[in-house]
Amino acid sequence: MTTLAKTPSSWIQCHDTAQARYVVNRWNLFFISLLLVLTLGLFPGKAAAQIGKSVRQVIVAQAAGWNSNTATMQAYQRASATSPWQPVFSQPIPILLGRSGLAWGRGVFTPPRNGIPMKVEKDWRAPAGVFQLGSLFGYAARPPSGARWPYVQVGPWDAYVDDPNNPYYNQHVRVDPKRIPPWFEKQRMRLGDDAYKWMLEIRHNQRPVAPGYGSAIFFHVRRGPTKPSAGCSTMAVENLERMIRWLDPQASPHYVLLPKADYQYLRGPWGLP
Repeated sequence: MTTLAKTPSSWIQCHDTAQARYVVNRWNLFFISLLLVLTLGLFPGKAAAQIGKSVRQVIVAQAAGWNSNTATMQAYQRASATSPWQPVFSQPIPILLGRSGLAWGRGVFTPPRNGIPMKVEKDWRAPAGVFQLGSLFGYAARPPSGARWPYVQVGPWDAYVDDPNNPYYNQHVRVDPKRIPPWFEKQRMRLGDDAYKWMLEIRHNQRPVAPGYGSAIFFHVRRGPTKPSAGCSTMAVENLERMIRWLDPQASPHYVLLPKADYQYLRGPWGLP
């Protein structure tokens, strides 16, 4: 949280012995190298898993396609890095996404160059990819009973900046009421809106922040069973609270949001459940 009151070439090996001769053909090596370069260029990140050994909780949401504004969500956990992933909920949870579908987000990996655009501000798309989770925000003095996740109570001087021209873009800011900046009213976090009773930060476009590539992405309460969001992942309040209670800060939870076909393709290379 920011408080404004305090912070204004290649190698060839040949072996020639009396018993055997081993020669690597230069042209074959060239074409193999070219193939590797093209493959990694098209699908960077497939060479190594993206989910680290410390990650023992993963939330996975799969949409029908890139233009879908709905998805199904399941949570997974494992006892250790070598243990199998186990589903948490007895049934997948329905969630709503941005009304225009998905676009690649800026998370913990470099998105594949597959022709899908990057998420940008005001595109009405949810960021796809793998993301860490940030703070939990809410109106109440305390988080849901049993929750262990870091919590911030939203008050009258809290803002979450979505203006790309603001130096605090895509950050939570608590301003000094004695020195209220001129931009504050337009960036103020809403009070009394049931959809924002709980807001769990999805860390899209934060390391580092790139102005214009999307901001203020959260899990929050849906406005209705069929009403998509502006880019957040939303669900019924009881499902959101159940997920919040399950989260363990020591398990390094991550959020995975992908279309089903892309999830199946990247599941193995990225070490997903």
